[in-house]
Amino acid sequence: MSNPRIVYLNGEFLPFAEARVPIMDRGFLFADGIYEVSAILDGRLVDNAAHLARLDRSLGEIGIRNPYSLAEWIALETELVARNAVAEGLVYMQVTRGVAERDFAFPSADTPPTVMMFTQAKNVSANPMAETGAKIITVPDIRWKRRDIKSIALLAQVLAKQQAAEAGVAEAWMVEDDAVTEGASSTAFIVTKAGAIVTRPLSTALLPGITRLSVLRLAEEAGLSLEERLFSVAEACAAAEAFYTSASAFVMPVVSIDGHVVGDGKPGPLTRRLRELYLGMARESA
Repeated sequence: MSNPRIVYLNGEFLPFAEARVPIMDRGFLFADGIYEVSAILDGRLVDNAAHLARLDRSLGEIGIRNPYSLAEWIALETELVARNAVAEGLVYMQVTRGVAERDFAFPSADTPPTVMMFTQAKNVSANPMAETGAKIITVPDIRWKRRDIKSIALLAQVLAKQQAAEAGVAEAWMVEDDAVTEGASSTAFIVTKAGAIVTRPLSTALLPGITRLSVLRLAEEAGLSLEERLFSVAEACAAAEAFYTSASAFVMPVVSIDGHVVGDGKPGPLTRRLRELYLGMARESA
């Protein structure tokens, strides 16, 4: 018999079936909370310090105190990964403003936040889609104005992902004012015919992607041409290559946008190189 799935909830490691959160939790009532996701490769965490720094920043932006230090977070994640014997996949972390009587205003300052974590086994490094390339669609960006905060209020992303699922594709890129903002759960990139790697600059319009940051650094170290600027759907469709990045996909080639073939319809050489560079970095640092 396999060992039961273990989750972390408010100071305890519990079997999945025993974990309970009260109905008055503000995450449940208001989506009043922050989440973060780190990849697991070879049983170790990837880019984790940067993910935890983003978690801390997001918590600060909405006024939730971070319940743990960096070292404490890392120790809890490491313990959870070990207890679930996850060699490759994801660890999900969530912090809400806690449990209080339903009222829009914040509860008292001494209300303890709710902290929850779980792991998911997933094939990240050898994802077959990395060889075939992903097909995507574009959808209107209907989200709020503080997309730089990793809020658990994800209804717009859920609807975008559902549209993608119904279209039989892997991801949806969201569009505002004729410019691509980002994917429903990823950062969007294109490669121009001149060989420049293009992605949107950081602002409150999009999440500061952790994998994005590493990919840009790796590209710069490799002497590749980089441009941080807006780009349209039309430019993306006409690009030499396109790809997206995330903790759960690493670097994923895009071969079709709204039915338009990108490049020659196969993962491009620059995208393949960036994926190899990221995997190499992840295995060395994990």
